[in-house]
Amino acid sequence: MSQEDFPNVKELMSRPANEIEAFLAGIYEHSQWVATEFSQQRDTHSSIETVTALATAMKIIVDNACHERKMELLNAHPDLCEKVGKFEELTDSSKEEQSRAGLSSLTSAEMERFTMLNTSYKQKFSFPFILAVRNASKYTVLAALDGRLPNPVEKEFVAALEQVHKIAWMRLLANLNTQGSQGFLTCHVLDTANGCPAAKMRIELHRISPEEDAGLVGEFVTNEDGRLDSGPALKGRNFKVGIYQWTFYVADYFASRGSTTAGQPFLDEIPLRFGIDNPDDHYHVPLLVSPW
Repeated sequence: MSQEDFPNVKELMSRPANEIEAFLAGIYEHSQWVATEFSQQRDTHSSIETVTALATAMKIIVDNACHERKMELLNAHPDLCEKVGKFEELTDSSKEEQSRAGLSSLTSAEMERFTMLNTSYKQKFSFPFILAVRNASKYTVLAALDGRLPNPVEKEFVAALEQVHKIAWMRLLANLNTQGSQGFLTCHVLDTANGCPAAKMRIELHRISPEEDAGLVGEFVTNEDGRLDSGPALKGRNFKVGIYQWTFYVADYFASRGSTTAGQPFLDEIPLRFGIDNPDDHYHVPLLVSPW
């Protein structure tokens, strides 16, 4: 399904309360009470128009809940170290999130280490290890588990809830049409060797993911201020959550200035990969360059 098949936030908020509750029921894992409380406060939330505002309102409901309810929410999440044989018991959202991280194809050695660390984690904190894994590899998950295990209980409780909110955010993005949001992307290149903006540098922008939208987004040349004459490189319907890559043709730029460089330039093409997570935000990529 494409984003056009989903409602935007304004369309969602115009629906009856019971439809809003049903739509949001799975955003927090096995915790429909969050959606229920949100729909009951529909009049209070009638001004919500962006996914950021919607996520914030739902987050506040969770943050204002009692400790026992928060603990229930944490324990509603699946164990990230579930064996492959238990994979079918997960919700559809959790299956997708764990598959993307490669957690359904752990080697025996990886499974042994995950299980050891995970058992220690659950014994210490009394809730499962939670990590928003959609854009993380299994190596990231293992490193995070190893790094968070020494945390004091109070600190880890807060850290786990933040991961729950992050998962909820990603589920909102996956189920709402965010095209036409107000976010945009800019860049600025400065030449530190000559103490000036890097004017007339050729730049390319590629979208890496989602795969269905991957490819060249645009080719640009910086202006006298080291920025783009066209303004934002991405905005409106083209500004989508995903992974992107700028390519800065630095060697060509220094050649055009007659700058002294090595036979094999220290910097030739600079690929800079980055992620856009919030369709409502301004993302800015600055770059400082030198031929040495």
